[in-house]
Amino acid sequence: MPLRLAPTFRERLDASPRPLAGMWVSSGSPLVAEICAGSGLDWLLVDMEHSPNGLESVLAQLHAVAAYPVTPVVRVPSGDPVGLKQVLDLGAQNILVPMVSTADDARAVVEAVHYPPRGRRGVGSALARSARWNRVDGYLENAAEHVSLLVQVETAEAVENAAAIAAVDGIDGVFVGPSDLSASMGLLGQQTHPDVTAAVLRAFEAVGSVGKSVGVNAFDPAAAQRYLEAGASFVLVGADVALLARGSEALAARFIADEGHPGSGDSNAGEPVRPSY
Repeated sequence: MPLRLAPTFRERLDASPRPLAGMWVSSGSPLVAEICAGSGLDWLLVDMEHSPNGLESVLAQLHAVAAYPVTPVVRVPSGDPVGLKQVLDLGAQNILVPMVSTADDARAVVEAVHYPPRGRRGVGSALARSARWNRVDGYLENAAEHVSLLVQVETAEAVENAAAIAAVDGIDGVFVGPSDLSASMGLLGQQTHPDVTAAVLRAFEAVGSVGKSVGVNAFDPAAAQRYLEAGASFVLVGADVALLARGSEALAARFIADEGHPGSGDSNAGEPVRPSY
């Protein structure tokens, strides 16, 4: 029975009249991923770079969110062709590759996600969920239509090369990461420092100049709004683990006083603590 795959992130961007808002799914939990999938957000970023996610847990999360009108994107640990092949074969249609700093880096990633003759992705569709075990008609011939590729600009070098990176054929969008960018600029942990913000906006301008979509990680609401006004097409505005951490801290602050007696805390203790990302 022929099957149709879900629209890619590229198709969602092209069809949306507004920027797409999403969140990180970093817990490694399919249950948490499913809860987030039903939130009304446009997309989820399942993280393999800095989170306890392997192939099996990513597959379980793709299963968990498949029933919801949300688009999952998987951030792989690196541009390693073997790892990319495995994640693609799991059925991840939308890939984010971190630490892409030059056009050559971008071209290598494009090659890794495409079958020959365009690229060098290994062929195993009959054994893989990506083609639903050969139930998607013409998957091999049309695989490029079923995959969208984002790359992450997150160093000072990458900002200077942002236009050349975005212009590489096969790159569907660029995601700017202020955390590592700030570190590369000698401003570790200062994602909203004026110099970091200025670098992010330079990357926006460079990517936009070649007609590609640009997104950004911005947990701070004021920063997120500024980047949206500057032309961000997609944003990440929170994370499952951060929401759980801050929410549980707020509960503790509200109901547990310093002396250890519940319910006698400060009257303002229930106010959420803004994360410093």
